[in-house]
Order: sequence, then structure tokens, then C-alpha cells
Amino acid sequence: MAKTRLTTLSRIPDGGFAEAEGLVDGTLESLVLHRSGASVRAWLNVCPHAGRRLDWAPGEFLKSKDGLLVCAVHGASFETVGGECVAGPCRGDHLRAVAVEVRDDEVHLL
Repeated sequence: MAKTRLTTLSRIPDGGFAEAEGLVDGTLESLVLHRSGASVRAWLNVCPHAGRRLDWAPGEFLKSKDGLLVCAVHGASFETVGGECVAGPCRGDHLRAVAVEVRDDEVHLL
């Protein structure tokens, strides 16, 4: 199965977020990418609370002083290891993870 290139590692600030689009289960989806050093985690760009996008503007994400991803609509806060909501209206829920890999400075959707 072919892997889809989403972006380059250098386009995601270390400790920060970026948005990319990719086919997930046959549907084009907006994805949140989070970089930590040379690794990247990805989730669907959908808050489990109300099903709305997490970014406040396309590709622009809020980050708490503790490094949590914050939903721009209702303020739900998500940790960046497993995507668990640790504060806000969907506490205990999780973002839907999407498998990615970094290879030769490129982030690929698996």
C-alpha cells in the first residue's frame, strides 16, 4: 500500500502543531500533526465534544503554557501523547489517532 506524504518535519515547529490533509478510511480528512523532536503524532482535526475542528483558523492551533492542544471552540485541552482530553467538556475522551511515520524529513500517512 502506498504511503501519502503529508509534509516535511521541518515545517512543523518542535513542540508545535501543523495541519495537513490526507485520506483516512477513504475520506479526505483534516489532520492535526504534533512534533516532538524527530517524531510526529497525528489525530483527526475534530474535537470529540462537539465534532468541530480544533484549529481557530485553518492550520492555526492554540497551545497551553503546558504544551496541551486546546480546542478553539470550547477550550477542551488534550495531552499530546495519547490525545486524551484532560480538561474541558470532553474530559476522558480521546482524539482519534491517525498512523504516521517520519522518513527522511518527510511525514507520511500510513
